Amino acid sequence: MSPTLPPHLLADWITSRLEPADGSAHPDRAPVPMRSDFDLNPGQHPGDSVPLVHAAVLAPLIAYEGGFQMLLTRRSDAMRKHSGQVAFPGGRSDPGETPVQTALREAHEEIGLDPGIVTVAGLSTPYRTGTGFLITPVVGFISPGFAPIANPDEVADVFETPFAFLMDPQNHQKRHYDSADGIRRHFYAMPYERWNIWGATAGMVRALYDRLYGAQDALVDA
Repeated sequence: MSPTLPPHLLADWITSRLEPADGSAHPDRAPVPMRSDFDLNPGQHPGDSVPLVHAAVLAPLIAYEGGFQMLLTRRSDAMRKHSGQVAFPGGRSDPGETPVQTALREAHEEIGLDPGIVTVAGLSTPYRTGTGFLITPVVGFISPGFAPIANPDEVADVFETPFAFLMDPQNHQKRHYDSADGIRRHFYAMPYERWNIWGATAGMVRALYDRLYGAQDALVDA
C-alpha cells in the first residue's frame, strides 16, 4: 500500500504489519529477526555473549490530511553520547517497564508529548546498536495540533519528515567512515533537507520499511 495515501487508509494496514503492543507473538506469522548496525558490518559482530541494554523509542506518525509525517528530534549538542544526532524520542528502559511504557515516558520527558494523545499501533523490529543497546521501536499515531516542547537538556530540535520520503528506497543510502583504528564501518543514511538522518535511527526506519513492504531493495551507495 502506497505510503503517500491519506492516514485514514494507511493506519490499519500499518498496524496489521506490526507486532502487538503488549509484546505477545503475532498469531499469523513468524517473528521478524532482529536488525542491527552489524547488518552492514557482519565481520564486526561481537557475538551474542555481550550483554545488551534494553531501550525503546517512539516512532510518532502525525496524521495530516495529506499524509503521515514522522516526527524526529536532534539531540542536544551537550549530550554526553550521540550529541547532535537525529533520533527518535526514547531511551533506556527502567526496571519492569514495557517498551511502550519506556517510549511514552521518554517522549513526554524529551518533547512534552502527552501519552494520552498517542494511539499505539504496535512494535516494529528490535534493533541492536554497535554501542550495546537493544532498541524496540514503538509506532504511534498522533493527530495534528501537537506542539512539541523540547527539553533543552536532551533535545536541540524537533522536526517532521514525510513518511512517503522515508518509505522510498531510493532515499535509503549506505555510507561509510574509516575509524582511527583503520576499520571501515558502513551505516544507513537518509538525508532530508538540512537533516542528516543516519546510523541506528536510519537503520530502524529501514527495518520498518522492510517490515511494511517486504522489499529488501538494495541500498543506494553514497
